[in-house]
Amino acid sequence: MVKGADVPVIGRRLFVMGAPLALAACVTNPPPAPLSRANMMYGPVDGEPFPVDAVDLSEVDPKWLRQEVPAPAGYAPGTIVVDINERFLYLIGRNGTAIRYGVGVGKQGYSFRGWATIKRKEKWPHWTPTANMVRLQPARYGPYQAGLPGGETNPLGPRALYLYDGDRDTMFRIHGTIEPWSIGQQVSSGCIRLLNQDIIDLYERVPLGTRVYVKG
Repeated sequence: MVKGADVPVIGRRLFVMGAPLALAACVTNPPPAPLSRANMMYGPVDGEPFPVDAVDLSEVDPKWLRQEVPAPAGYAPGTIVVDINERFLYLIGRNGTAIRYGVGVGKQGYSFRGWATIKRKEKWPHWTPTANMVRLQPARYGPYQAGLPGGETNPLGPRALYLYDGDRDTMFRIHGTIEPWSIGQQVSSGCIRLLNQDIIDLYERVPLGTRVYVKG
């Protein structure tokens, strides 16, 4: 090699072309954007008897999306804790963690509070408005007082968890929704609503007998 010609012509080209690759190798690739993971979690759900469409994430504040967080203190693993004021549902895990889901809650004065037990679970549940709902809003709920079978227009969505106080049905449910924009809002007649992908996820994680504490 001739002194002063540090790199042959071909070598120079390879060096110049390879420089960005060499530099890139020294840089840690950033993790995937949270939105990409959210798009995967909240995409369409296959294998259901009725469509479960992808969530339009432009309608949902990212803070309401499912994520692992430090668990609220004082609850046994496997417990569900619903915080009405914060609009979050926590499934308490082990090692001080919980899966947190954003929820829609009941209007002022409508929400259940206290301890309950999940004694019934249903896929694509039948929905019947309560007598009180029909009495207070007859135009809205009167046409459905005989009930509505499960399906894509059913307000309970694809799954429902039924809350009992002992052997008494409290008439409050944890369920899906056909109104994803309502997550984080105080709009329901008392039930706890989740995004459909989230209620499917929660349904698979909790067995009958799961204890639920609703506070706020």
